[in-house]
Amino acid sequence: MRIRLILAIWACKIGISLSRLLGKKGTSMPGQLALKICPEVLSLLSKQVTKEIIVVCGTNGKTTTNNLIASFLRAQGMQVVCNELGANMIWGVCCAFAEKADILGRLKADFACLEIDEASAVKVFPHVKPNLMVITNLFRDQLDRYGEIDTTVDLLRQALALSPETKLLLNGDDPLVAQFGEKTDRICYFMAVDEDTGAEVDDIKEGRFCVFCGEPLQYAYYHYSQLGKFHCNSCGYGRRQPDFRVFNVQQSQGLSFVLEHNEKQEEFSVCYRGFYNIYNIALSYGATTLVLGKSFDYQQVLANYKPQIGRMEEFIVGKPVILNLAKNPAGFNQAISTVLCDEREKDLLLAVNDYAGDGKDISWIWDVDFERLHQGNIRNLIVTGIRADDLMLRLKHAGFSEDRQIKCSNLEEATQRLVSGEAAVCYALVNYTVVFSMQTILKEMEGK
Repeated sequence: MRIRLILAIWACKIGISLSRLLGKKGTSMPGQLALKICPEVLSLLSKQVTKEIIVVCGTNGKTTTNNLIASFLRAQGMQVVCNELGANMIWGVCCAFAEKADILGRLKADFACLEIDEASAVKVFPHVKPNLMVITNLFRDQLDRYGEIDTTVDLLRQALALSPETKLLLNGDDPLVAQFGEKTDRICYFMAVDEDTGAEVDDIKEGRFCVFCGEPLQYAYYHYSQLGKFHCNSCGYGRRQPDFRVFNVQQSQGLSFVLEHNEKQEEFSVCYRGFYNIYNIALSYGATTLVLGKSFDYQQVLANYKPQIGRMEEFIVGKPVILNLAKNPAGFNQAISTVLCDEREKDLLLAVNDYAGDGKDISWIWDVDFERLHQGNIRNLIVTGIRADDLMLRLKHAGFSEDRQIKCSNLEEATQRLVSGEAAVCYALVNYTVVFSMQTILKEMEGK
């Protein structure tokens, strides 16, 4: 067994290095190879984590939340295994462990912070037993792969059944997530934004009906999509009093808010864009507080944190160009809200592909509130991607005539058109397989 473990780690490390020399991320194939050589590689390595294993699941915000947890822990001097590039299937998790281990199969790690795809959790949990699981939110995403949200909920329940001792930190504002904290003997913690922030938009609500009795949910207020203060008048299911309570939210200049836990209040102030980042920050801070058992200097960590690819990532190409991954209705609507918060005149690029990584079914674009872009002070609207024609049709129904849209046949042409305009700032809202290519193009432009 020891020999197979060592061979698997060597093969994975060599595969990662070769992949990166070829300009790839090296987070899939090497992990597949390692698991074929030693199917127990994940079990053997994860058992060497000396303190706790934290897993982050959910539709949106996994990468940011997970990487913030890792950043907080490293700032406390901890050794951390983390799949920071967002490779969240079992092969990516395997690569993260193998890369951290030495060539003799020894792992020096206090914690593991693992972003895990919801459908992959049932494959990972037989090998890795998390001490704490964070669930950020649940929205429709890649319908051809996941199906409806009920399928995702069932997959998460199956995964949790494999790890009965795992504690949960839940987004208490999401009724689809908060249900995991009901009718269970697990230790569960809830985080919620405990005030009406006025952020509500008229977007698609995923969890309109009670998950327990099927009656329509009532809301005191929404934050976005189905997130808000909910209650079922029929069976009594409702948002719990949060263990991590956010209030005094301000969005005029970046984000600021107060987070209260165990009667202790902490003030947060960051230059991040997007209301959804309140959840990312609060959940990551909550998770770290739970596993460390204490609070710490968070502000410097947040100031130094660099977002991963396409998470409101900013480039300077003569002017700011902001790249953001938007891969489902909830994510796209929040990205549009962020664009609208910027009062400067802007050029906007929209791109949708339909490769396997994106999902072949792009019917979700009809649930995106593109109509709101009329409020966005947009000078040029550039459309590209494999499904550009579908996107243009959706935009036409949103009131943008064809002569208002600039269609580009490829991403390089579209990016060049975006940055050559006269607007003060540029935004690019793109789905999964577009984001990596566009980042490469923008880095080259920025370098020049």
